[in-house]
Amino acid sequence: MSTIETQPRSVSQTQQYEDCAWRFYLQRVERVVPRPAAWGHHGTAFHSAAEDFELSGRTMGAEEVVQRFSDLYSDLVNKSLDQEPDTGRWLSAGRVSGGEDIERRYVLGQEQTARYVEWAKEAGPDIWLTPANKPAVELYFMVEIGGVSVRGYIDQLTVEPDDSLRVRDLKTGTMKSRFQLETYKVAVEKSFNVPVNKGDWYLAKNGGLSRTVKLDQVTDEQVGDRFAAMDAGVKRGDFPARPDFHCRFCDVSHACSFKQ
Repeated sequence: MSTIETQPRSVSQTQQYEDCAWRFYLQRVERVVPRPAAWGHHGTAFHSAAEDFELSGRTMGAEEVVQRFSDLYSDLVNKSLDQEPDTGRWLSAGRVSGGEDIERRYVLGQEQTARYVEWAKEAGPDIWLTPANKPAVELYFMVEIGGVSVRGYIDQLTVEPDDSLRVRDLKTGTMKSRFQLETYKVAVEKSFNVPVNKGDWYLAKNGGLSRTVKLDQVTDEQVGDRFAAMDAGVKRGDFPARPDFHCRFCDVSHACSFKQ
């Protein structure tokens, strides 16, 4: 059985460790049961609905895609309610209760899913086909970066006019990670030997793309340094707490003695 010291790393692990290594420890070593949050189910259901739509060759109708979101969101929420029926203990964004956030995101996610279908059909981004002739949607990778095994899923790879690739991450929230795009660039080039010079985010809140992020100068070494530093810290057992404003959004804060 693998332990946290020997497991492959990911962007989310690394950023969590950098933001607050104690949260990393509580969640991934102590295995503290996190408090649920509707925003996580919102994002998961939206991504899954968008993936189904893209894998259908964009032949699915908007109503069908929205229903896919609705069914999965409801299923995920209900499973979390079985584990934590007190919605007062759920995390929520803004000045709404956990229960209100569950209901609000059900409607919001439906609207965002329908808008994505409309946008994709109008904008028509060209999804890259891998050498195995598979659409590059939710594309899994496992590569070595900075001497560390790194794995993850890339939401989308699209084709540029010069036949280079663009990495795209779909976001239902506001937090965007340049490091995520940089990691994806390195992973794609290592896996497929195809240049990736640009990246962006599809912003579900806005129904369109973010500004373009230039990635042509990003190096394996630059990205690898962050993974190597995180990996070394975990193996040393070094988990310093960094309490700040973000403690209010931490899903294991109920087990933390350092929270603000």
